[in-house]
Amino acid sequence: MHALAIVFEEPRKLALCELGLNDPTAEDVVVDIDWSGISTGTERLLWSGRMPPFPGMGYPLVPGYESIGRVVEAGPDSGRSVGQDVFVPGANCYRDARGLFGGASSRVVLPGRKAMPVSRDLGDRAVLLALAATAHHAVSPDTHKAPELIVGHGVLGRLIARIAVAHGATPTVWETNAGRQSGGEGYPVIHPDDDPRRDYHRICDVSGDSELLDSLIMRLARGGEVLLAGFYDQRLSFAFPAAFMREARIRVAAEWRPHNLAAVDQMVADGRLSLDGLITHTSRPSGYESAYTTAFTDPACLKMVLDWRQAA
Repeated sequence: MHALAIVFEEPRKLALCELGLNDPTAEDVVVDIDWSGISTGTERLLWSGRMPPFPGMGYPLVPGYESIGRVVEAGPDSGRSVGQDVFVPGANCYRDARGLFGGASSRVVLPGRKAMPVSRDLGDRAVLLALAATAHHAVSPDTHKAPELIVGHGVLGRLIARIAVAHGATPTVWETNAGRQSGGEGYPVIHPDDDPRRDYHRICDVSGDSELLDSLIMRLARGGEVLLAGFYDQRLSFAFPAAFMREARIRVAAEWRPHNLAAVDQMVADGRLSLDGLITHTSRPSGYESAYTTAFTDPACLKMVLDWRQAA
């Protein structure tokens, strides 16, 4: 089998290539992808060449971990059925490229246990389930109290805020870009200079800005926590005295887990979490150069989606 896939041949050099796929096993499914999202966090670092050392890292690679498609082949031990719509968190199925993370392709092969069934009614919005799961993992109401302050009003910041609101909280969101200060659903979005508060107990940073830590610590109450939920390409450091005086805590949120994906899928199904208004741009795969440039450089682009139904 073959597929058309986005390939990062080297930093800042992209291509749309036909790649051979590994043969599926009895535990695998073959999925024809309808849509895949472009990540402005990890994928931008891969594109720019600033990605810190990461398992499986190396070029050429196929990016993408936010894909939705339909099962066209299902192995007898896959646990899935032909015709199911599934979320694909990536795939490592290419003969001539690394699958990091491997979802930006017209067709993928992956273990059926990793392909989560989703409602067809979600359409392209289902690509946002990965970011929603990331948000849930960072501020899971099962294990953590909701953040009082969220730094950054991109897609991840909005999803964290929406999850917090769904559980009865009203966080404040900081955003320095005026174009992104709208769209708060049940929570205020302000410029940090307009916020006098200095006693936050829980701050969640999704900005990815490695130079913000000192200023966030200065906004904490005693015993407060800064949660690092973005992805940072530079070393993080902070001045000790301010953190010492506040007895500050710093927590790092890692990758989401399957139970986070299941939790947000249920929240969406129950109407407690909306994925509306977050996909702002869509492109054919043939327009990949413009699509990735827009996704990584245009502040008006919250989420860019590639429509693989138009890949031919």
